[in-house]
Amino acid sequence: MDFAFTEEHERVRDTVRRFAAAEIAPIARQHDDNETFPKDMFRKWGDLGLLSVRYPAEDGGSGMDKISDCIVREELSYASQSFASTWSAHTHLGIWPIWKAGTPEQKAKYLPGAFSGRKISAFGLSEPGGGSNIRALSTKAEKIDGGWRISGAKTYISNSPFADFMLLAARTSPELKPHAISLFIIDLPNPAVVIHKLDKEGIRASETGLIHIDGLEVPDEALLGNETGTYPIILDSLSENRVGVAANALGMARAARDASIAYARDREVAGKRVGQYQAIAHKIADMDTDIEAARWLVYHGAWLVDQGKLTAPMAAKVKLFASEVAVRVSEQAIRIHGGAGIMRDYSVGRIHRDALVYVIGEGTSEVQRNLISRALEL
Repeated sequence: MDFAFTEEHERVRDTVRRFAAAEIAPIARQHDDNETFPKDMFRKWGDLGLLSVRYPAEDGGSGMDKISDCIVREELSYASQSFASTWSAHTHLGIWPIWKAGTPEQKAKYLPGAFSGRKISAFGLSEPGGGSNIRALSTKAEKIDGGWRISGAKTYISNSPFADFMLLAARTSPELKPHAISLFIIDLPNPAVVIHKLDKEGIRASETGLIHIDGLEVPDEALLGNETGTYPIILDSLSENRVGVAANALGMARAARDASIAYARDREVAGKRVGQYQAIAHKIADMDTDIEAARWLVYHGAWLVDQGKLTAPMAAKVKLFASEVAVRVSEQAIRIHGGAGIMRDYSVGRIHRDALVYVIGEGTSEVQRNLISRALEL
Protein backbone atom coordinates (compact mmCIF):
# COMPACT_ATOMS: atom_id res chain seq x y z
CA MET A 1 0.00 0.00 0.00
CA ASP A 2 1.44 3.38 -1.08
CA PHE A 3 0.44 6.25 1.20
CA ALA A 4 2.75 8.82 -0.41
CA PHE A 5 1.60 11.85 -2.37
CA THR A 6 3.03 12.00 -5.89
CA GLU A 7 5.40 14.72 -7.07
CA GLU A 8 2.49 16.27 -8.95
CA HIS A 9 0.42 16.36 -5.77
CA GLU A 10 3.24 18.09 -3.93
CA ARG A 11 3.58 20.65 -6.74
CA VAL A 12 -0.12 21.38 -6.51
CA ARG A 13 0.13 21.83 -2.74
CA ASP A 14 3.14 24.14 -3.05
CA THR A 15 1.46 26.25 -5.75
CA VAL A 16 -1.79 26.68 -3.84
CA ARG A 17 -0.04 27.26 -0.51
CA ARG A 18 2.12 30.03 -1.95
CA PHE A 19 -0.86 31.59 -3.77
CA ALA A 20 -3.06 31.49 -0.67
CA ALA A 21 -0.36 33.02 1.52
CA ALA A 22 0.25 35.86 -0.94
CA GLU A 23 -3.26 36.54 -2.31
CA ILE A 24 -5.79 35.36 0.28
CA ALA A 25 -4.37 35.45 3.80
CA PRO A 26 -3.59 39.22 3.73
CA ILE A 27 -7.20 40.11 2.82
CA ALA A 28 -9.12 37.34 4.61
CA ARG A 29 -10.04 39.39 7.68
CA GLN A 30 -10.98 42.46 5.64
CA HIS A 31 -13.49 40.52 3.57
CA ASP A 32 -14.76 38.62 6.60
CA ASP A 33 -15.46 41.93 8.35
CA ASN A 34 -17.10 43.45 5.25
CA GLU A 35 -18.97 40.26 4.31
CA THR A 36 -17.92 40.66 0.68
CA PHE A 37 -16.09 38.45 -1.78
CA PRO A 38 -13.57 39.84 -4.31
CA LYS A 39 -14.91 38.44 -7.58
CA ASP A 40 -11.62 39.05 -9.39
CA MET A 41 -10.32 36.08 -7.40
CA PHE A 42 -12.15 33.78 -9.83
CA ARG A 43 -10.02 35.00 -12.75
CA LYS A 44 -6.86 34.44 -10.70
CA TRP A 45 -7.98 30.91 -9.83
CA GLY A 46 -8.86 30.32 -13.46
CA ASP A 47 -5.44 31.48 -14.65
CA LEU A 48 -3.82 28.92 -12.33
CA GLY A 49 -6.13 26.14 -13.49
CA LEU A 50 -7.59 25.77 -10.02
CA LEU A 51 -11.23 25.98 -11.11
CA SER A 52 -10.97 22.86 -13.26
CA VAL A 53 -8.71 20.64 -11.13
CA ARG A 54 -11.32 17.91 -10.85
CA TYR A 55 -12.11 17.69 -14.57
CA PRO A 56 -10.40 15.78 -17.40
CA ALA A 57 -8.31 17.54 -20.02
CA GLU A 58 -10.52 16.31 -22.86
CA ASP A 59 -13.36 18.37 -21.34
CA GLY A 60 -11.20 21.46 -20.96
CA GLY A 61 -10.16 20.75 -17.38
CA SER A 62 -6.78 20.56 -15.70
CA GLY A 63 -6.83 16.76 -15.82
CA MET A 64 -6.00 16.11 -12.17
CA ASP A 65 -7.54 13.73 -9.65
CA LYS A 66 -9.73 14.00 -6.56
CA ILE A 67 -6.66 13.89 -4.34
CA SER A 68 -5.44 17.08 -6.05
CA ASP A 69 -8.89 18.60 -5.59
CA CYS A 70 -8.71 17.90 -1.85
CA ILE A 71 -5.21 19.34 -1.63
CA VAL A 72 -6.46 22.59 -3.19
CA ARG A 73 -9.39 22.69 -0.76
CA GLU A 74 -7.19 22.01 2.25
CA GLU A 75 -4.71 24.76 1.42
CA LEU A 76 -7.36 27.35 0.51
CA SER A 77 -9.21 26.57 3.75
CA TYR A 78 -6.02 26.95 5.75
CA ALA A 79 -5.92 30.59 4.60
CA SER A 80 -9.67 31.32 4.61
CA GLN A 81 -12.67 29.05 4.67
CA SER A 82 -14.83 31.78 3.13
CA PHE A 83 -12.64 31.77 0.04
CA ALA A 84 -12.50 27.98 -0.04
CA SER A 85 -16.27 27.72 0.34
CA THR A 86 -16.82 30.14 -2.53
CA TRP A 87 -14.38 28.14 -4.66
CA SER A 88 -16.12 24.87 -3.75
CA ALA A 89 -19.64 26.10 -4.49
CA HIS A 90 -18.46 27.06 -7.96
CA THR A 91 -16.03 24.31 -8.90
CA HIS A 92 -18.04 21.37 -7.66
CA LEU A 93 -21.72 21.98 -6.94
CA GLY A 94 -22.15 24.52 -9.72
CA ILE A 95 -20.17 22.67 -12.39
CA TRP A 96 -20.01 18.93 -11.62
CA PRO A 97 -23.62 18.09 -12.58
CA ILE A 98 -23.18 19.83 -15.95
CA TRP A 99 -19.95 17.93 -16.60
CA LYS A 100 -21.53 14.66 -15.44
CA ALA A 101 -24.94 14.84 -17.10
CA GLY A 102 -25.09 17.86 -19.39
CA THR A 103 -25.64 17.70 -23.13
CA PRO A 104 -22.68 18.54 -25.39
CA GLU A 105 -24.33 21.91 -26.05
CA GLN A 106 -24.71 22.64 -22.32
CA LYS A 107 -21.10 21.71 -21.64
CA ALA A 108 -19.88 23.90 -24.49
CA LYS A 109 -21.96 26.83 -23.28
CA TYR A 110 -21.09 26.79 -19.58
CA LEU A 111 -17.89 24.86 -18.82
CA PRO A 112 -15.27 27.03 -20.61
CA GLY A 113 -16.39 30.20 -18.85
CA ALA A 114 -16.67 28.41 -15.52
CA PHE A 115 -13.20 26.88 -15.82
CA SER A 116 -11.61 30.25 -16.70
CA GLY A 117 -13.41 32.21 -13.99
CA ARG A 118 -15.25 34.41 -16.50
CA LYS A 119 -18.57 32.90 -15.41
CA ILE A 120 -19.50 32.15 -11.79
CA SER A 121 -21.89 29.37 -10.82
CA ALA A 122 -24.22 28.52 -7.93
CA PHE A 123 -26.27 25.48 -6.92
CA GLY A 124 -29.88 26.03 -5.84
CA LEU A 125 -31.03 23.09 -3.73
CA SER A 126 -31.87 24.00 -0.09
CA GLU A 127 -35.29 25.51 0.60
CA PRO A 128 -36.73 27.57 3.49
CA GLY A 129 -39.15 24.81 4.49
CA GLY A 130 -37.23 21.73 3.43
CA GLY A 131 -34.63 21.16 6.10
CA SER A 132 -32.44 18.18 5.28
CA ASN A 133 -35.14 16.34 3.33
CA ILE A 134 -34.20 16.91 -0.31
CA ARG A 135 -37.09 14.85 -1.63
CA ALA A 136 -39.58 17.23 -0.01
CA LEU A 137 -38.49 20.26 -2.01
CA SER A 138 -41.43 22.38 -3.11
CA THR A 139 -40.02 24.47 -5.99
CA LYS A 140 -42.11 23.42 -8.98
CA ALA A 141 -41.41 23.32 -12.71
CA GLU A 142 -44.52 23.18 -14.91
CA LYS A 143 -44.22 22.09 -18.54
CA ILE A 144 -45.31 24.74 -21.03
CA ASP A 145 -44.99 25.03 -24.80
CA GLY A 146 -41.30 25.09 -25.64
CA GLY A 147 -40.08 25.07 -22.06
CA TRP A 148 -40.87 25.21 -18.36
CA ARG A 149 -42.34 27.68 -15.85
CA ILE A 150 -40.67 27.54 -12.43
CA SER A 151 -41.80 29.01 -9.09
CA GLY A 152 -40.51 28.52 -5.56
CA ALA A 153 -37.81 29.57 -3.12
CA LYS A 154 -34.24 28.59 -2.24
CA THR A 155 -32.12 29.56 0.72
CA TYR A 156 -28.49 29.43 1.89
CA ILE A 157 -27.32 29.39 -1.73
CA SER A 158 -23.61 30.18 -1.90
CA ASN A 159 -22.43 32.54 -4.67
CA SER A 160 -26.00 33.37 -5.72
CA PRO A 161 -25.70 37.14 -5.07
CA PHE A 162 -23.18 37.44 -7.93
CA ALA A 163 -23.56 34.21 -9.94
CA ASP A 164 -23.84 34.26 -13.73
CA PHE A 165 -25.74 30.97 -13.81
CA MET A 166 -27.28 28.57 -11.33
CA LEU A 167 -28.19 24.92 -11.27
CA LEU A 168 -31.71 24.83 -9.85
CA ALA A 169 -33.46 21.77 -8.42
CA ALA A 170 -37.21 21.70 -9.02
CA ARG A 171 -40.06 19.24 -8.89
CA THR A 172 -41.14 18.27 -12.40
CA SER A 173 -43.92 15.97 -11.19
CA PRO A 174 -45.89 15.89 -7.92
CA GLU A 175 -44.75 12.53 -6.53
CA LEU A 176 -42.43 12.56 -3.53
CA LYS A 177 -40.05 10.24 -5.35
CA PRO A 178 -36.54 10.68 -6.80
CA HIS A 179 -37.66 10.64 -10.43
CA ALA A 180 -39.83 13.70 -9.78
CA ILE A 181 -36.86 16.03 -9.10
CA SER A 182 -34.89 17.58 -11.95
CA LEU A 183 -32.12 20.12 -12.46
CA PHE A 184 -32.30 23.23 -14.63
CA ILE A 185 -29.52 25.60 -15.70
CA ILE A 186 -30.67 29.17 -15.10
CA ASP A 187 -28.89 32.20 -16.53
CA LEU A 188 -28.62 35.16 -14.16
CA PRO A 189 -29.65 37.88 -13.60
CA ASN A 190 -33.29 37.30 -14.44
CA PRO A 191 -36.24 39.53 -13.42
CA ALA A 192 -38.19 36.47 -12.26
CA VAL A 193 -35.39 35.50 -9.85
CA VAL A 194 -35.01 37.84 -6.85
CA ILE A 195 -31.93 37.26 -4.69
CA HIS A 196 -31.47 38.72 -1.20
CA LYS A 197 -27.98 38.53 0.28
CA LEU A 198 -27.96 36.98 3.77
CA ASP A 199 -25.91 38.07 6.78
CA LYS A 200 -24.03 35.19 8.42
CA GLU A 201 -21.95 34.40 11.49
CA GLY A 202 -19.70 31.91 9.69
CA ILE A 203 -17.91 32.02 6.31
CA ARG A 204 -18.92 35.67 6.23
CA ALA A 205 -16.99 36.57 3.07
CA SER A 206 -18.72 33.79 1.14
CA GLU A 207 -21.77 35.57 -0.22
CA THR A 208 -24.98 33.62 0.32
CA GLY A 209 -28.52 34.27 -0.88
CA LEU A 210 -32.22 33.75 -0.24
CA ILE A 211 -33.91 33.32 -3.62
CA HIS A 212 -37.52 33.89 -4.67
CA ILE A 213 -38.55 32.51 -8.07
CA ASP A 214 -41.87 33.69 -9.48
CA GLY A 215 -43.03 32.46 -12.86
CA LEU A 216 -39.55 31.96 -14.29
CA GLU A 217 -39.86 30.71 -17.88
CA VAL A 218 -36.96 28.79 -19.37
CA PRO A 219 -36.59 26.93 -22.68
CA ASP A 220 -36.46 23.15 -22.96
CA GLU A 221 -32.68 23.27 -23.40
CA ALA A 222 -32.35 24.60 -19.82
CA LEU A 223 -33.26 21.14 -18.49
CA LEU A 224 -29.99 19.46 -17.51
CA GLY A 225 -29.23 16.65 -19.93
CA ASN A 226 -32.60 17.25 -21.58
CA GLU A 227 -33.97 14.71 -19.09
CA THR A 228 -36.21 14.87 -16.05
CA GLY A 229 -35.46 12.81 -12.93
CA THR A 230 -31.85 13.89 -12.37
CA TYR A 231 -32.15 13.43 -8.60
CA PRO A 232 -29.43 10.70 -8.62
CA ILE A 233 -27.00 13.27 -10.04
CA ILE A 234 -27.71 15.48 -7.03
CA LEU A 235 -26.97 12.60 -4.64
CA ASP A 236 -23.77 11.65 -6.44
CA SER A 237 -22.64 15.26 -6.42
CA LEU A 238 -23.31 15.61 -2.70
CA SER A 239 -21.49 12.36 -1.86
CA GLU A 240 -18.35 13.36 -3.70
CA ASN A 241 -18.52 16.89 -2.34
CA ARG A 242 -18.71 15.56 1.21
CA VAL A 243 -15.20 14.21 0.76
CA GLY A 244 -14.25 17.63 -0.59
CA VAL A 245 -15.66 19.64 2.30
CA ALA A 246 -13.96 17.21 4.66
CA ALA A 247 -10.70 18.44 3.14
CA ASN A 248 -11.90 21.99 3.81
CA ALA A 249 -12.44 21.02 7.44
CA LEU A 250 -8.95 19.52 7.58
CA GLY A 251 -7.46 22.81 6.40
CA MET A 252 -9.34 24.75 9.07
CA ALA A 253 -8.26 22.35 11.80
CA ARG A 254 -4.62 22.65 10.72
CA ALA A 255 -4.83 26.44 10.78
CA ALA A 256 -6.30 26.43 14.30
CA ARG A 257 -3.66 23.99 15.54
CA ASP A 258 -0.78 25.98 14.02
CA ALA A 259 -2.12 29.23 15.49
CA SER A 260 -2.27 27.50 18.89
CA ILE A 261 1.29 26.22 18.61
CA ALA A 262 2.56 29.69 17.70
CA TYR A 263 0.66 31.24 20.61
CA ALA A 264 1.86 28.57 23.06
CA ARG A 265 5.46 29.21 22.03
CA ASP A 266 5.29 33.00 22.20
CA ARG A 267 2.94 33.75 25.10
CA GLU A 268 4.35 33.77 28.64
CA VAL A 269 2.34 33.41 31.85
CA ALA A 270 3.96 33.53 35.28
CA GLY A 271 7.40 33.34 33.73
CA LYS A 272 6.71 30.26 31.60
CA ARG A 273 5.79 29.86 27.98
CA VAL A 274 2.17 28.71 27.70
CA GLY A 275 3.26 25.59 25.85
CA GLN A 276 5.30 24.48 28.87
CA TYR A 277 2.14 23.99 30.89
CA GLN A 278 1.12 20.35 30.62
CA ALA A 279 -2.59 21.12 30.30
CA ILE A 280 -1.93 23.23 27.19
CA ALA A 281 0.61 20.79 25.74
CA HIS A 282 -1.89 17.95 26.10
CA LYS A 283 -4.62 19.94 24.37
CA ILE A 284 -2.34 20.55 21.41
CA ALA A 285 -1.30 16.88 21.38
CA ASP A 286 -4.97 15.87 21.15
CA MET A 287 -5.55 18.41 18.39
CA ASP A 288 -2.62 17.06 16.41
CA THR A 289 -3.81 13.47 16.81
CA ASP A 290 -7.32 14.34 15.66
CA ILE A 291 -5.92 16.12 12.61
CA GLU A 292 -3.72 13.18 11.69
CA ALA A 293 -6.68 10.81 11.85
CA ALA A 294 -8.81 13.18 9.76
CA ARG A 295 -6.05 13.53 7.16
CA TRP A 296 -5.90 9.78 6.55
CA LEU A 297 -9.67 9.51 6.31
CA VAL A 298 -9.99 12.47 3.93
CA TYR A 299 -7.36 11.26 1.49
CA HIS A 300 -8.60 7.68 1.67
CA GLY A 301 -11.99 9.06 0.65
CA ALA A 302 -10.37 10.99 -2.21
CA TRP A 303 -8.58 7.83 -3.33
CA LEU A 304 -11.90 5.98 -3.33
CA VAL A 305 -13.38 8.66 -5.58
CA ASP A 306 -10.49 8.25 -8.02
CA GLN A 307 -10.98 4.47 -7.98
CA GLY A 308 -14.72 4.82 -8.60
CA LYS A 309 -15.41 3.08 -5.29
CA LEU A 310 -16.80 5.82 -3.07
CA THR A 311 -20.11 4.92 -1.40
CA ALA A 312 -22.56 7.30 0.25
CA PRO A 313 -21.94 5.81 3.74
CA MET A 314 -18.18 6.15 3.32
CA ALA A 315 -18.54 9.76 2.18
CA ALA A 316 -20.68 10.36 5.25
CA LYS A 317 -17.98 8.94 7.55
CA VAL A 318 -15.32 11.16 6.00
CA LYS A 319 -17.42 14.31 6.24
CA LEU A 320 -18.76 13.55 9.73
CA PHE A 321 -15.37 12.92 11.30
CA ALA A 322 -13.44 15.74 9.64
CA SER A 323 -16.10 18.39 10.29
CA GLU A 324 -16.41 17.42 13.95
CA VAL A 325 -12.62 17.48 14.25
CA ALA A 326 -12.53 21.03 12.86
CA VAL A 327 -15.07 22.14 15.47
CA ARG A 328 -13.25 20.42 18.34
CA VAL A 329 -9.82 21.66 17.36
CA SER A 330 -10.92 25.23 16.75
CA GLU A 331 -12.77 25.36 20.07
CA GLN A 332 -9.69 24.13 21.91
CA ALA A 333 -7.66 26.74 20.04
CA ILE A 334 -9.88 29.46 21.49
CA ARG A 335 -9.45 27.99 24.98
CA ILE A 336 -5.68 27.91 24.55
CA HIS A 337 -5.67 31.57 23.51
CA GLY A 338 -7.84 32.52 26.49
CA GLY A 339 -9.20 36.05 26.20
CA ALA A 340 -7.22 36.59 23.02
CA GLY A 341 -9.20 33.78 21.41
CA ILE A 342 -12.30 35.93 21.09
CA MET A 343 -10.42 38.95 19.75
CA ARG A 344 -10.50 39.53 16.01
CA ASP A 345 -6.79 40.25 15.93
CA TYR A 346 -6.43 36.47 16.24
CA SER A 347 -7.71 34.01 13.65
CA VAL A 348 -9.03 31.22 15.87
CA GLY A 349 -12.43 32.80 16.54
CA ARG A 350 -13.07 33.18 12.83
CA ILE A 351 -11.90 29.62 12.19
CA HIS A 352 -14.30 28.28 14.83
CA ARG A 353 -17.25 30.22 13.40
CA ASP A 354 -16.40 28.89 9.96
CA ALA A 355 -15.95 25.32 11.18
CA LEU A 356 -19.43 25.30 12.72
CA VAL A 357 -20.88 25.81 9.24
CA TYR A 358 -19.70 22.36 8.21
CA VAL A 359 -21.49 20.36 10.88
CA ILE A 360 -24.60 21.76 9.17
CA GLY A 361 -23.76 22.44 5.51
CA GLU A 362 -23.46 19.63 2.95
CA GLY A 363 -25.67 17.50 5.18
CA THR A 364 -25.78 17.85 8.96
CA SER A 365 -23.83 15.53 11.23
CA GLU A 366 -27.14 13.88 12.06
CA VAL A 367 -27.80 13.18 8.37
CA GLN A 368 -24.33 11.63 8.06
CA ARG A 369 -25.03 9.39 11.05
CA ASN A 370 -28.33 8.34 9.46
CA LEU A 371 -26.51 7.33 6.25
CA ILE A 372 -23.90 5.37 8.19
CA SER A 373 -26.34 3.60 10.51
CA ARG A 374 -28.69 2.64 7.65
CA ALA A 375 -25.77 0.97 5.88
CA LEU A 376 -25.20 -1.08 9.04
CA GLU A 377 -28.82 -2.31 8.79
CA LEU A 378 -29.61 -1.33 12.36
